[in-house]
Amino acid sequence: MESYIQLSKSPGPIGVFDSGYGGLTIYNEIQKLLPQYDYIYLGDNARTPYGTRSFDVVYEFTRQAVRYLFQQGCQLVILACNTASAKALRTIQQVDIPSLDPNRRVLGIIRPTVECIGDITENRHVGVLATEGTIKSHSYPLEIRKLYPEIEVTGEACPMWVPLVETGEYNSEGADYFVKRHVDNLMARDPEIDAIILGCTHYPLLLDKIRKYTPERVKLLTQGSAVAESLKLYLERHTSMEELCTKGGNTLFCTTEAGGKFGEQASVFLNHSIEVKNVTLV
Repeated sequence: MESYIQLSKSPGPIGVFDSGYGGLTIYNEIQKLLPQYDYIYLGDNARTPYGTRSFDVVYEFTRQAVRYLFQQGCQLVILACNTASAKALRTIQQVDIPSLDPNRRVLGIIRPTVECIGDITENRHVGVLATEGTIKSHSYPLEIRKLYPEIEVTGEACPMWVPLVETGEYNSEGADYFVKRHVDNLMARDPEIDAIILGCTHYPLLLDKIRKYTPERVKLLTQGSAVAESLKLYLERHTSMEELCTKGGNTLFCTTEAGGKFGEQASVFLNHSIEVKNVTLV
């Protein structure tokens, strides 16, 4: 990140970033569990989806988003996007943060999700349904094996699922075809799977259909509650950071797309209307 950014050590809101709307499922769970804090939600809707983009492009876009949130006073930023967490988080943490402000923090959502899986799977066979970018990054198998080396991990890329959600077709009959196809592919590759991670923040809106085509014995893990609980514990352990998070119970929603369009679509995820600010990332 460039050195010209004017940073402040004053308390500020918690930043929540996603490439689009899906991160709202993460924000929603965080805000429900931790309603006392202020938040800025930023969706890079003008350049979504990230899932099919290269590591370098995702890193650059995510870096710009983090920089913007830092400029708005955020001392802590959550990458509520699996692709950004998989392709950009490590570089931002290791390269950008130390040179910019080593006291700030950027956290992802893959590790908190993985930490839960050991208590969910009984036979140690786990599936991951995610975007192409997340699957190709191998982030979930790598993180799972760090904590649970005995677990077998099988991934399945679902390239049509995000468009189904963002075009409002997730409840359509046509969505059934794509959901069943990828669930069947995953289970055929490892019939012993007894737990599946929904490794994309959009997928909770497809949960009913995923459940419909998944064997009853298989448990499904969505990310929102896991990430929210992990953040709560993080703030309890890191009191100096917690003190740098303002507490007014307010949220500012920002998007790189037209604000009206974002507000309309966001209501699907949040079940209430919001006001939106349009921003530009550079």
